Amino acid sequence: MITVIYFWKIPRKDFLWALLHMGLDRLSLNRNKKIEFWKLLGTGKGETFTPKDADIQRWGLLITIPESELASFDSSRLVKRWHQKSLKRYQVVLKNISVQGKWSKAEPFKSDLFDPPWNGKIVALTRARIKWLKNPIFWRSVPPVTVGLKSATGLISAIGIGEAPIGLQGTFSLWQSASDIRNFAYKGEAHIKAIADTEKFQWYAEELFARFSVREERGSMVAKQAN
Repeated sequence: MITVIYFWKIPRKDFLWALLHMGLDRLSLNRNKKIEFWKLLGTGKGETFTPKDADIQRWGLLITIPESELASFDSSRLVKRWHQKSLKRYQVVLKNISVQGKWSKAEPFKSDLFDPPWNGKIVALTRARIKWLKNPIFWRSVPPVTVGLKSATGLISAIGIGEAPIGLQGTFSLWQSASDIRNFAYKGEAHIKAIADTEKFQWYAEELFARFSVREERGSMVAKQAN
């Protein structure tokens, strides 16, 4: 089983088309029995995790699927429609290295063991369901972490992702190596404080953190930018 993430940047004039297909494409994805897990995603700068961060031109899709079925899905009407609308697109094929937590009460990613250990690019995914009354506290804690993230050694790109404008928030980040992300996570002062605040304020109803090896990329993400 592999995880595949697509990001499409579309013309601003096609915002309503994208919003419509964020709803309609659920039907097609639900009918596809080869897909084990999927999420349609909005994106943003990942700076405040409030609606003002939203990028109305960039949209995404995450799926887990047998590797043998990827070519078929890539040629599906759903993917072709988004490709045809896009000004720019990025696709990354991933194998999970580690995962903690759940996403919509599911455990979508299965860890793969590597021998020898993976030494290539890494994708990190975070996702959290924030308790409604805890949103103001969470928003106040985010800016120092995002400043630290964007200046982190080894970061290639980072953007915010979400299933809704408020309350279902996450990040997608692409790194040069596993050691780079470990240094950010466990040595960066702002991130260490955010971990402590998470324990203190208990602002998540559900959270997930996963790391993946990058097996294939098509297109490109903009280095060290979130919009």
